[in-house]
Amino acid sequence: MDDLALYIHWPFCAHKCPYCDFNSHVRDRVDHAAHADALSAELAFEAARANAGGRRRLASIFFGGGTPSLMQPATVARLVAEATTLFDAMPDIEITLEANPTSVEAAKLRDFRAAGVNRASLGVQALSGAALAFLGRQHDAAQAVAALEAARAIFPRLSFDLIYARPGQEPDAWRAELRTALALAADHLSLYQLTIEPGTRFATEHARGDFALPEDDAAAHLYLATAEEAARFGLLPYEISNYARPGAESRHNLAYWRYADYLGIGAGAHQRLTMEDGRLLATRRHRAPEEWLARVGRHGHAIVEETALTPRDRAREALLMGLRLTEGVDPRRVEARASLPWAQCVDAAMLAALVEEGFFAWRTPGNLAATGEGLLRLDALLPLVVR
Repeated sequence: MDDLALYIHWPFCAHKCPYCDFNSHVRDRVDHAAHADALSAELAFEAARANAGGRRRLASIFFGGGTPSLMQPATVARLVAEATTLFDAMPDIEITLEANPTSVEAAKLRDFRAAGVNRASLGVQALSGAALAFLGRQHDAAQAVAALEAARAIFPRLSFDLIYARPGQEPDAWRAELRTALALAADHLSLYQLTIEPGTRFATEHARGDFALPEDDAAAHLYLATAEEAARFGLLPYEISNYARPGAESRHNLAYWRYADYLGIGAGAHQRLTMEDGRLLATRRHRAPEEWLARVGRHGHAIVEETALTPRDRAREALLMGLRLTEGVDPRRVEARASLPWAQCVDAAMLAALVEEGFFAWRTPGNLAATGEGLLRLDALLPLVVR
C-alpha cells in the first residue's frame, strides 16, 4: 500500500477573513485540553482501522485549519509523538504547520519547531498594506516580512501563501510583490486566485457591487507572471497552484493529488482510507467544533458520513486530482486505484480531440498531463474528459 498522510484540523481562528469558506470558527474561549484529548482519541481510532492489515508507514503530518498556530505547542508535540508511535514513521517524515504572520503567532515558531514541526506554511496572502486591509488580514506587510525571516531561520523547509487577482491588481506591482516574498522564502509558494465563495462576507459585498474582480484575461496574465517570477528564484510549477524548488514539493499535498490514502482528524476533516477488504472509504467528520467534541467523547470519533467509493467514483477522483499536477497521471495507476480499465475512466474521443488541440499531452513515460494552455482552462476541461 501507499504511505499514509495524516491531516489534523484545528478549527479555530482569531478572526474570520471575508473571503474564507473553510471550516473555521471564532471563539472567545477554547478548551485546549479537551480538544487535545479528542484529537488523540480520533487518531487512535483511525490508526486501529488503518493498521488492521499491518502497520502502515506514515510519510507526512499536516496541521491545518483554521489557524493551527493558535494551538498550544504541547498539543502539537503530543500528537506528533502519538502519530509516530502508532504508525511506522518515515525517517524523513514531513511535518507541516500552518501559521499566520502576526507577531503573536510568530513568537511561538521556535516552540513548534521543538514540538517536531519541520516545515512551516505562512499565510502571508499579500505584501501590500492596502491588499492586506482589503483581505481582512490581521497582520501588516512589515509583520509578514518579519515572520518570513524568522521562519526561514527556524525551519528547514518553508512555504508561504499568496492571493492574486485582487481588485485593481496591476502586473508590475504583482511582480514586485512576488520578488520580495520569494527573496525571503524561496522554497515553496502556494498561489490562490481570489474567488467569491457563497456564504462569505465577500459574497455579500461583491453582489452589491462594492468591488469587482479582474476579468479572466487579466487574471490569466497575473498567473503567467507568477510562473516567470518564481522561475527566477528556482521554483518550478508542480501543481496548478504550487511552485517549489526541486525536492521541496509538499509531500503531504502530493499524497492528495496522487490519490494516495490519507487520514483526516478534527472537526470537519475528510479522509480516504483503503480498508483491509479492499474498499476505499470516503469519510467526513462533523464540522461544528462543539458537536465534534461531544461526538468524540461519546463514540471515540465524530464521523457523520462514510461511503465506500465505487470504481467510477475512484477513477473520477484520481483524475480530477492528478490532472492538476505538472507530471499528470499514469493510466496504470488510475486503473489500479479504480479497478476499471482506462477506457472506462475517460471519454477517449474527447480526450483525443483535446490532445489534438494542445490542451493535454502524453508525457514520457506515458503520463497524461495538461499543457500550459490546458492548465489555464482546467476547470472547464476536466468535466469533458472525465467520465
